[in-house]
Amino acid sequence: KSDGEEVINNSNNLGNCFVNEVDLGQIIKFENSFDIHIRNVLNLKHVNIDGIYKKKFKVVVDGINSSGGIIIPELLEKLNCEVVKINCNPNGDFSHNPEPLDKNLTDLKNTVVKEKADLGIAVDPDVDRLVFVCEDGVLFGEENTLVACSDFVLSKEKGSTVSNMSSTLGLKDVTERHGCEYFSSKVGEVNVVEMMKAKKAIIGGEGNGGVIYPESHYGRDALVGIVLFLSYLVEKNKKVSMILNSMPSYFMLKEKILLDENIDIDSIFLGIKSTYDENELDTRDGIKINKNNGWIHLRKSNTEPIIRIYIEAANKEESEMFFSEIKKIIDTNS
Repeated sequence: KSDGEEVINNSNNLGNCFVNEVDLGQIIKFENSFDIHIRNVLNLKHVNIDGIYKKKFKVVVDGINSSGGIIIPELLEKLNCEVVKINCNPNGDFSHNPEPLDKNLTDLKNTVVKEKADLGIAVDPDVDRLVFVCEDGVLFGEENTLVACSDFVLSKEKGSTVSNMSSTLGLKDVTERHGCEYFSSKVGEVNVVEMMKAKKAIIGGEGNGGVIYPESHYGRDALVGIVLFLSYLVEKNKKVSMILNSMPSYFMLKEKILLDENIDIDSIFLGIKSTYDENELDTRDGIKINKNNGWIHLRKSNTEPIIRIYIEAANKEESEMFFSEIKKIIDTNS
């Protein structure tokens, strides 16, 4: 019997197992939450409000027709930015795939160039992932969001940083450049936060554009990332494209391999472990193979016969070479 059939069978046999409500409570409207959060963000340590105000940045915002389409323009306008809005009608009708990835942000990139804006900003529907677009229409890269914000914070105070095992080595590079210590956690925001608290990290997050700055709160927050990044631009006094060129340079590849349902993925993982030196392996969350100037991270799906593979190397050619290497091992053991 499949898992799905078992779930359906169990649900059909539940009967009336629910209790009647005792008290439904009250509905309370909290109408000034945006103002409170914006005030908190603008009062964060190291945020250069005066410097941003004087720069008068022109910013294009893609709010994906969600709450980000309201709160981000409000934040930017309080910082004296000229805001060009696209997809900022919070009707929940996403105008494109809501993941803030390069392939989904064509309108934003084109509008930044057309409007001669200083930068573009894209978020996901719940505004915890943040991606920037350079003034020339090139994506700054979701992996670079946390790296740039961390570079700014570490230039102001020393402390450790944290990201998950599938995030770019760029954060480690920048952290060590400042003479500080970097730590990695298992994948998942809760694991990043747990590690940040344990290591008393001053900033951390995930490579999907998620910035966690404990000075505000222990959660990914695009607004926090925006004010840190704009402060970074003021500090550097450079165009966003020049900032991108100064970032640690890596190429990331994300793939998945679909296997037959009867194949034992655990045995494949054992085969992979036996292929590499123990010192190269990190098995806290799947298998991560640390290589010179790069890594391969494999995680199995809990719901499908799939192995997800994340690879980072110095360039595209090396990433593809790493993928061919690991695929050959998987094919041999499956």
